Amino acid sequence: MKQLLTLLALVIYLTSFAQSNTIKFDETISSPKANLSQVSWIQGHWKGEAFGGITEEIWSPPLGDSMMFSFKLVSNGKVVFYELGGIREVDNTLIFQLKHFGNDFKGWEEKDETVDAKLVKIEDNRVYFDQFTFEKISDSEINIYVVVEDNGNTEEIKFNYKK
Repeated sequence: MKQLLTLLALVIYLTSFAQSNTIKFDETISSPKANLSQVSWIQGHWKGEAFGGITEEIWSPPLGDSMMFSFKLVSNGKVVFYELGGIREVDNTLIFQLKHFGNDFKGWEEKDETVDAKLVKIEDNRVYFDQFTFEKISDSEINIYVVVEDNGNTEEIKFNYKK
C-alpha cells in the first residue's frame, strides 16, 4: 500500500510538473535584457478556440517600441469580451500589458490600471512573462499559456492559434 501511495504521489507530481508552461515572476530579481525583435514572431492574425467559443488575436509588428494586440472571444455568435494591450520595450527589457473590456467596451480594470506581466526569460521558441507564455510552434501556429484565477481556483489555460 505504501508503494502504491508513493507511486501515485510521483505520478501526480510529474503530471503537474509536465503541464506547467508558465512561470511566476520572482520579484527578487530583474527582468532580463530584451528587445522586440526577439518576439516579433508573435505578429499576425491568429484564430483559435477556447472557453467554448472562437478566439481571435491580432498582433501588430514592432513599431514605436511596442507591439499592440486586440483579442476577442465570440460564443454563440456574440462577443463575450475583448482585450487590448501590447508588449512594450521599457528600460532595456519587455513588459506585457493588457486591459479587459466587456462586450459593450466597458472596462473591467480601473481607468488607469492595466494587467502587467514582467518578462521572466526568452528561449528559442518561447517567451515567458509572469504567468503568460508565448510559444512558437511554426510560422503559422502559436500557443499562448495563461494562468487564470476563478473563484479562488487557479489553472493554466492553453490557447492554440493558427494563421
